[in-house]
Amino acid sequence: MESVNATVAENTVAASADRSSNSTIEFPYTDLDAAIELVRAIHSVGGTACDSTQLAAQLGMEPKGGGFRIRITGAQCFDLINYERGGRVVLTELGRKAVDSQNERSVKRDAFRRVQLYQKVYDDYKGSPLPPPPALERIMKGYGVGDKVADKARQVMMRSAKQAGYFELAGDRLTSPPIRDEGVAEAASPPAEEKRTGNGGGNDGGDSSHHPLIQGLLITLPKPRTEWAVDQRLNWLIMANSIFKAIYTGKQDEGDIDIKLTPNKSNP
Repeated sequence: MESVNATVAENTVAASADRSSNSTIEFPYTDLDAAIELVRAIHSVGGTACDSTQLAAQLGMEPKGGGFRIRITGAQCFDLINYERGGRVVLTELGRKAVDSQNERSVKRDAFRRVQLYQKVYDDYKGSPLPPPPALERIMKGYGVGDKVADKARQVMMRSAKQAGYFELAGDRLTSPPIRDEGVAEAASPPAEEKRTGNGGGNDGGDSSHHPLIQGLLITLPKPRTEWAVDQRLNWLIMANSIFKAIYTGKQDEGDIDIKLTPNKSNP
């Protein structure tokens, strides 16, 4: 997925170059709640994936606008989505967990620390009071945050930390939030993808022996003997291939799978 992430980063340069000020460490310009909102919008539109134009419409945003691209990049920083070639937006495993309200606390806890800058601050000040804002911004600059955006980076981090529960135990320091009995609740309740089965999908996807991403992939299949446009089949196969890459291993020199649409030859 590195090339995919690079594509999104390139698309965002025009919108945020003047604000990034040559930052060398990853951090979002939108907070964690905004990223979770985007995940739920994807889930509302397509379950586990949708086209970026569909997502922009669901959010009431312009698909080619800088604000929308920054929202996409922010959700990527929290490791909740992947942006594929062709404009397909796909939930990561963590993003798929986020659509189930029972997982909300643990997902937010984990997503916060998937951000490179936030993990660095957490590691250096875990359990200790955070420095005052001006000092914290200077420290962030030392981590690689650009001079012109240090204030923005700090504010978004503080909001995201609060949203993730890192200030629940103490308001002046980052402390991992307690997750009470969530594992028991998850074990007693089927995943969100299984709850959706039987509601018009073509495949029940209820085999718990399958990886959650495979279950979600099967759920998106139309019913047999119904119309399924070729371009939609292509998108499904591309999504399936990206999921296989994410959950299976293989030798680096084996090559790659090229999925493309071949037009029918014209009749003579």
